[in-house]
Amino acid sequence: MAQLHDLSALEAAAAIRRREVSPSELTAHYLDRIQRLDPQVGAFVTVTAEAAREQARQADAQVLAGAELPPLHGVPTAVKDLNLTAGVRTTLGSRAHRDFVPAVDDHVVILLRQAGAISLGKTATPEFGLPCYTETDIGPPARTPWDTSLLAGGSSGGAAAAVAAGFAPIAQGSDGGGSIRIPASVTGLYGIKPSRGRISRGPLDADSTGLSVLGPLARTVRDAAAFLDATSVPQPGDPHWAPPLPAGESFLDWCDRTPARLRIGRYVRPPITGAEVDPECRTAWERASVLLESLGHDVIDIAMPMPEAVIPAFETVWAVSAASAPLTPDQEAVVRPLTRYLRERGSRIGATEYSNALGLLNLVSRQAIMATAQYDAVLTPTLALPPRPIGWFCGTAEEPVDPAEDFERQKRFTPFTAVYNASGQPAASLPLHWSADGLPIGVMLVGRPAGEASLLALSAQLEAAAPWADRHPPMWQA
Repeated sequence: MAQLHDLSALEAAAAIRRREVSPSELTAHYLDRIQRLDPQVGAFVTVTAEAAREQARQADAQVLAGAELPPLHGVPTAVKDLNLTAGVRTTLGSRAHRDFVPAVDDHVVILLRQAGAISLGKTATPEFGLPCYTETDIGPPARTPWDTSLLAGGSSGGAAAAVAAGFAPIAQGSDGGGSIRIPASVTGLYGIKPSRGRISRGPLDADSTGLSVLGPLARTVRDAAAFLDATSVPQPGDPHWAPPLPAGESFLDWCDRTPARLRIGRYVRPPITGAEVDPECRTAWERASVLLESLGHDVIDIAMPMPEAVIPAFETVWAVSAASAPLTPDQEAVVRPLTRYLRERGSRIGATEYSNALGLLNLVSRQAIMATAQYDAVLTPTLALPPRPIGWFCGTAEEPVDPAEDFERQKRFTPFTAVYNASGQPAASLPLHWSADGLPIGVMLVGRPAGEASLLALSAQLEAAAPWADRHPPMWQA
């Protein structure tokens, strides 16, 4: 270990237990990196330095007292700015809420704290988490540390940028259409979208669609598994509950299990008309297929399991969700053009059309799950295109892109991810390929319904065969 930020989350927790490093030392190290380097990256919207230092001091005292320590004791992390944090502003990525300070924590925030993690602050997200890129009116764009002229993706772009730049070993994200997997691919991380109902979205979750779930962005599969172990605790009132692991099992334990010979279905044709897969993204997919076969698995070409009709239905539901966000007229006047476009589009959709769209999503999801039931996992590219330049989606103040075109570009960029929010299956992006230009290109593995455990085992096997955790962007040593 050359520097403290070389430690994974679990390595840091173990070093704290051995008293080789203190929570205060770790916290100070990460806060220093954020202060020096985040102006280049745009990962954080709010840094809670004093609160983090106080939590670290309390964590120090527990170590010195010989107390029983939770699994992530003293490990710094960060919370996405879509998630409520009591007493800490939660902007939702919007000028309309730039001064909003919630009175309550989301359950996931409480569970991370109970696991011993120390929050360094709130990470950048696009307005209301609607786009797949993180450019806002309240701060700089979130950039991938691999090339700061390029975007970090979204909507968990700030969380991914923070972990990839060495500002925290693990961060909390959310995923309603790819928002964990997209930035994971762009920043060279492991990001897993858990099953619907695996992690509580309470206490104030108003998402009636069930599309959005919470999950981790991490440098290692084991860190992501530890996050799931800490946060997969059903809460009273949750509308969806994923079945728990058998008693005595943990997601982390599954990372040490070598999978038996698996059947992996694969497809590369996007479910969106007009989307084309870049050669680098196809190469990543082909190389992942070869790697899986070298590990003894059967990789089989399959037809795309979701019909193209799923995309208009998803767009209908997405637009209505955007329109349903309560805004006063003054707040409405300051939202970004894309948000305004989606809200106007959603407001024109009637109850019958919306209900039919939800029903179609449920129907085709069932059909897709049945069509792939004979496979243990499905392999696709995560994205159809490599990381995009700042302004590629929305343009600039001087030359803005029409919001309708912005939305179409997003669909061409990420045609593979959203369908698995509809199905509720777990899906992960793995950083198994880097382009000729040195940019990370992820591939996506989709698990069986509620199959995070076996998906993590397969991911850990791939990580061991083609390690990525020690690949870092240039600023890592800064």
